[in-house]
Amino acid sequence: MYFEALLKKKKYQINVSKRDYVWFVQLKEEGSDEWDEFHIPYSDFEEADNIISFIFNHESYLVDVVSDGLDCQVYSRGSYRDLKIYNDEMLLHESLKSGGMGGNDSSLRAGMPGKIVKILVNEGDEVAAGKPLLVMEAMKMENEMKAPSNVKITKLHVKPGDNVESGATLISF
Repeated sequence: MYFEALLKKKKYQINVSKRDYVWFVQLKEEGSDEWDEFHIPYSDFEEADNIISFIFNHESYLVDVVSDGLDCQVYSRGSYRDLKIYNDEMLLHESLKSGGMGGNDSSLRAGMPGKIVKILVNEGDEVAAGKPLLVMEAMKMENEMKAPSNVKITKLHVKPGDNVESGATLISF
């Protein structure tokens, strides 16, 4: 499972998979090139309702999670943390709404992994807010990625047929 999380204005990428009797967890902070890797044996993990209990590095953790859509409140070891968690479907919706999750005034970025189907603009074009820039296939659906504001296209970083990872810069403004 792939997730992205936002905690205290820092964005993290998270991969979780089951492997040979362990949960294999990879965590990478935005801007870092390296993944931190962790292994939690199934025998050290229990789940009930919104509570998760596990042993990690010889210490016991009890984590209580209350979720309302993207917003989660996590309680562990006497303190609360507010965070947003995006799974593949939520990443796609956020990407389509905002012109790319984590996008900014100078670029359009992929909110999740996908394949570029069609480019609808050229370098030098001036595009109004909300107008389509490209079509990207993600989760077996074709989706129009739209301009987050009035922009002038300065560079196309992709072409039709390109496969892109989450966070990849697609178009610069």
